[in-house]
Amino acid sequence: MTDKKENRSVTRSGKRKEAIAKATIRPGKGRVRINSVPLEVQSTEMVRLKVMEPIQLVGDRSEEVDIEVKVEGGGIMGQADAARTAIANCFVEYFKETELEELFKEYDRSLLVSDPRRKLPKQPMGRGARSKRQKSYR
Repeated sequence: MTDKKENRSVTRSGKRKEAIAKATIRPGKGRVRINSVPLEVQSTEMVRLKVMEPIQLVGDRSEEVDIEVKVEGGGIMGQADAARTAIANCFVEYFKETELEELFKEYDRSLLVSDPRRKLPKQPMGRGARSKRQKSYR
């Protein structure tokens, strides 16, 4: 069973607003890279803490895998949320444990479920989704 774990890698995706993240987990030494940059070098501390949540919940087992995340679109926090969702889904698939899935759901459901909200389409007679042109004849 150990030999199978040595060769396999798991890829999952996560979404938040306009950000899309693709995470890959493979056996390694516990390195985490986001867009080829180590997580420890990330400039914003909130982003670092947000992405570290699923890794901290897994505990010591996270040190036996390397995590590579590619994120594009959206803003900084949207990318962080998308990355943490992708990482959590990878952990669930890689370790194949229902207890881990329950732990993630109990901590925060958005760790496993991508955010379905999207922008409303523009409506006729208006500048955007909700705004309308004003009438001046009253």
